[in-house]
Amino acid sequence: MTQPKLELIELTKEFEGGSVAAVDGVDLRVDAGETLALLGPSGCGKSTLLNMIVGLEMPSAGDIHVDGKSVLGLPAGQRNIGLVFQDYAVFTHMSVAKNLSFGLEVRGLAKAEIERAVYEVADLLDMRAQLNVRASELGGSELQRVAIGRTLVTKPSILLLDEPLSNLEAGARLAMRRELRRLQSEIGLTIIYVTHDQIEALSLANRIAVMSHGKIRQVERTAVIFDRPDHLFVASFLGSPPMNLLRGHLMRNAAEAVFESAHLALTLPLASDAAVEGSARTQAILGIRPESVQLTDPAHAPWAGRVVLVELRGYEAVVTLELGPQSIKVVTLASERPAEGATVGLRFDAASCVLFDGDTSHRLVA
Repeated sequence: MTQPKLELIELTKEFEGGSVAAVDGVDLRVDAGETLALLGPSGCGKSTLLNMIVGLEMPSAGDIHVDGKSVLGLPAGQRNIGLVFQDYAVFTHMSVAKNLSFGLEVRGLAKAEIERAVYEVADLLDMRAQLNVRASELGGSELQRVAIGRTLVTKPSILLLDEPLSNLEAGARLAMRRELRRLQSEIGLTIIYVTHDQIEALSLANRIAVMSHGKIRQVERTAVIFDRPDHLFVASFLGSPPMNLLRGHLMRNAAEAVFESAHLALTLPLASDAAVEGSARTQAILGIRPESVQLTDPAHAPWAGRVVLVELRGYEAVVTLELGPQSIKVVTLASERPAEGATVGLRFDAASCVLFDGDTSHRLVA
């Protein structure tokens, strides 16, 4: 196994005398040149984790390795890790050029070396024509580019981005996402991108680490994590609307399992190493993406439900069905949406389902 660029080992940060764990035993490996998104709701510990990596916070326990060496004894300025905040932290009374050169001047670099580095980053960000413009005259996306440039000019080995696009309007966010993808492909920098916006995470990252309550619930390739969440929280957080989660019981026999819930029974083929053994009846949760459910004629469908809500989303519609005491959401074409109050049939492929243990919230092997 190749040595990771960054490795977090049982990293923990406690507050209030140890009664609150903002970060709780996090293990994480990030490879060189990788873009990893740290995704989770506000207050889950994402920013605290970033602050420990860069050196603004000291961990209560655990270790941080960069290129195989611990950096815990190094102050923030000596870790060669760049951090860009969501509020830009740009000196608005200075020109773009002075903002870009500030960190290099503090380090005492020669004037010619500073000028060369500033022009190099300005070209990378397509801001050469704005070098003499005061930062106070720039728009939000331009200010964010200056903030990123001021970090890139110091040539960090790792770039940390903390909610960098949250203050931008929709159009500017889209443009900056394209810009960040271009920068990553051109310079091959190792990037950790903190966000609560799953669209940003899915569109920018090679892998996504989903956090809740100070723990990383799952780290997986972007193309996989959406359809195969390993934890109930990941299933409930990813997607708009998120995965349907139906509580019931699972009965296993030699080659298959039957999931039973109110008004629904589904036979599921299981792998030989599935977590449910023997014929025990186990608490389980069935996950199914709203996009994987098909609406059909109730007379020719295995299950039926009553439509309680139809929400239009452009060419799509989100249909909420009442299925006994539980509800299920379905994404369908707006032109094919049923009327509220109607009874409709629904069907879905067992292969598109995910099973979770009702006690541990982890995915069952299936």
